[in-house]
Amino acid sequence: MAKFLNTSGVSYHLEELIKNTLEKLILISPYLQFNDRIKEHLVNLNSQKKDIRIVYRENKLHPDENNWLAQQIGVRTSICKNLHAKCYLNDREALITSMNLYEFSQVNNNEMGIYLTKDQDPELYHSVLMEAQRLLTISEEIRVTVQRVDTPYMDGSSKKVVNGVQAMNDQRGFCIRTGVKIPFDVKKPMAMEAWRKWSEYGDANYPEKYCHFSGEKSNGETSFSKPILKKHWQKAKEMHVF
Repeated sequence: MAKFLNTSGVSYHLEELIKNTLEKLILISPYLQFNDRIKEHLVNLNSQKKDIRIVYRENKLHPDENNWLAQQIGVRTSICKNLHAKCYLNDREALITSMNLYEFSQVNNNEMGIYLTKDQDPELYHSVLMEAQRLLTISEEIRVTVQRVDTPYMDGSSKKVVNGVQAMNDQRGFCIRTGVKIPFDVKKPMAMEAWRKWSEYGDANYPEKYCHFSGEKSNGETSFSKPILKKHWQKAKEMHVF
C-alpha cells in the first residue's frame, strides 16, 4: 500500500530509492543540485552502467558540480521547460513529493510525499512510470558542460553557453564508431550505445571508423583517445573550445 511521508521520511526514502536501483533510475525535479551523498550514489550506479535519466527545468549547479556531472558519461539529462512535478523512481519503487532534488536533507523545510512500490501497488506504479516516460519523451536531451561564457573564437565570434548547458543541436560532432551526429566533445566522441559497447573493454586506442570533427570515414586512424583526424585537428581547435 502507498505510504504518506513527512520531510524526514521523504529524505530517507529518496536516498534509499537511488541507492537501491537495480537497472533504471529516473529523477524528475525542476531544480537540479546534488547533495554529496546523492553524488556518491550516482557515481556508484554510473560505474555499474545503470540507466540513469534526469529531467529538470533549471540548472542550479555550481561550475565544479557541472564538471562532476559532465564526467558521469552514462547519466543522461533532459530539460522540460514547464516542469513543476517532483517524482523519483527506480525499477521497484516510486516517490511523488513536494521536495525538489536540491532540497534533499534540508530538514528546515516542510515537505510531503507518497511512497509506493511496484509489488504492492502495481497499477499505481505503472501509471507513475508511464507519466515519467512521457516527460522523458517531450523533454530535450542536453549535455551538461562547463565552459567559459562568450569565449572568443579565432574569427572574433563567441560561443553562447547558458547555465553551463549546451543543447544537443549545438556544436555538432560525429560518433567515431557509427558516424551519427552527436554533440562535439573530444572527451566523449561516441553516441551512448556505442560508448556502452566500447566501455566493456575500454581500449582507448582501438581503431574506429569515423572522424569526430568531420564525420568522414577514418579507416581506423581515429580512436577514443584520438577522435579527430590529424588533418582536421587544427581547424577543430579553431572552431571549438577544448
